[in-house]
Amino acid sequence: MSDIVTITPNPAVDVSTTVETIVPVAKLRGTTQRRDPGGGGINVARVITRLGGDVTALYPVGGPTGLLLKQLVEAESVASLTWPTADDTREDFFVQERATGQPYRFILPGPTLSESEWQGGLALLSRLEPFPRFVIGSGSLPRGVPTDYYASIATIARTHGARFILDTSGPALAAAVAGGVDLIKPSLREMQELVGGELPDAAAWEAAARTLVATGKAGTVALTMGHLGALLVTPERVLRAQPLTMVPVNAVGAGDSFLGALVAKLAANEPLEEAFRFAVAAGAAALLRTGTALSDPADINRLLADVRLQTA
Repeated sequence: MSDIVTITPNPAVDVSTTVETIVPVAKLRGTTQRRDPGGGGINVARVITRLGGDVTALYPVGGPTGLLLKQLVEAESVASLTWPTADDTREDFFVQERATGQPYRFILPGPTLSESEWQGGLALLSRLEPFPRFVIGSGSLPRGVPTDYYASIATIARTHGARFILDTSGPALAAAVAGGVDLIKPSLREMQELVGGELPDAAAWEAAARTLVATGKAGTVALTMGHLGALLVTPERVLRAQPLTMVPVNAVGAGDSFLGALVAKLAANEPLEEAFRFAVAAGAAALLRTGTALSDPADINRLLADVRLQTA
């Protein structure tokens, strides 16, 4: 079994294209066509694999779309463990408008999982032997899955002595941190939802992250803030990363690229500061790729020298 396992309860086949202009009624003919395996944990596993990490992606599959998803995952040399669902795996659709450079993201709801189906994912994780050192839960929960699903995964990981890392939002995130997780990677919006209030400035963001750590809800908070940079808070230290100067092509997959790079380096026993620096470069590198291509190692290494950290 791999050193790292990702779990994606609501995976997708991501279809992306580019059109000249988006207008109503008219046929909009795409000038490009791409299909990628998608869903938070799968994207994280794709990045970890590109960086030479030892990772296996766990996810449900259903119908022809599920079979295509598994083929796309394995085409990127990512190891898979899957469990079946009666409903088809979802597709998401991404369109880049060339005239304005604006991206449009159409996220479909996905299948409804029965109790036996979502329990199948927990059972699959529990049976892993030897158990991985890192378990990463990432992405939305499909319909039918209880809000405390990631909290249950956290319990399984804790029972086996593994570190549980979570990237989700809303009630699922709140339910998981209530019992404590090792690391969370919220965006600024997700952090505001979690704490239940506006965070008007950098001091407020940092204070909110410190509170989550101090109360035991998260061992580490890695807060990604888009064009405002990133923040990493542990019980011992605070690291701040300034945003890199660049013209983004696309924002899809930046958070997943950040998390994949962070865990890849932590699993390789790199110092926390270096892992955070690499993660910031990876998140920025994803901005240079179209569709759901995620970050490229060559871009990450090129941008690494531009990452500036401040220690509090």
